[in-house]
Amino acid sequence: MKIYDLSPRLDAATPVWPGDTPFSARLVWRLDDGDTVNLSSLITTPHLGSHADAPFHTEADGAGIADQPLAPYLGPCRVVEVPPGPGGKPPALVGPHHLRGFDPSDPPRLLFKTGSVADHGTFPERFTALSPELARLLVEWGVLLVGLDTPSVDPFDSTTLDAHHTLFRGGVANLEGLLLDGVPPGVYELIALPLPLVGLDASPVRAVLRELA
Repeated sequence: MKIYDLSPRLDAATPVWPGDTPFSARLVWRLDDGDTVNLSSLITTPHLGSHADAPFHTEADGAGIADQPLAPYLGPCRVVEVPPGPGGKPPALVGPHHLRGFDPSDPPRLLFKTGSVADHGTFPERFTALSPELARLLVEWGVLLVGLDTPSVDPFDSTTLDAHHTLFRGGVANLEGLLLDGVPPGVYELIALPLPLVGLDASPVRAVLRELA
């Protein structure tokens, strides 16, 4: 049974949203120095690599990531490949037409493979996001979770964050920063559990897809 790893390796070179806290780590105890164990400390944004946002990220009274139900992050999931737009370029937005021919509630988790981030070593300021119309429909259809292979469900220059607000107010979880390059479209089992980080607005996840038997 094949497993697809959707999470990038994390180190100081991992790009973060401009202005956010980059990854840094150091060994505070060392076996080489005579300590009994190697022991590390870590400082970084919770929006690092593949991660889950919490409603608190954009909603003043929203739940933090420790209070998010886990069910959306575990279960059957469909990977939908978003075809290039005019000129062979990735579209700016994923819209309802990209789900034509699918029942979006079966399974009720959707990951969109946009291919809009070519270089995973630098932060992209142009990437494919969700259209506000599709975000509203995902809520209406009873979708539990939506994920993208991009840094955000909203465009980089968005100041209104329409998709975030719509999804969170409608009870739809999200995943961002997934690696879907080598994943064929289809239905899989998703496992992408966030950490119970009390009071925080997001958590890194080790996201994987497992082929169904």
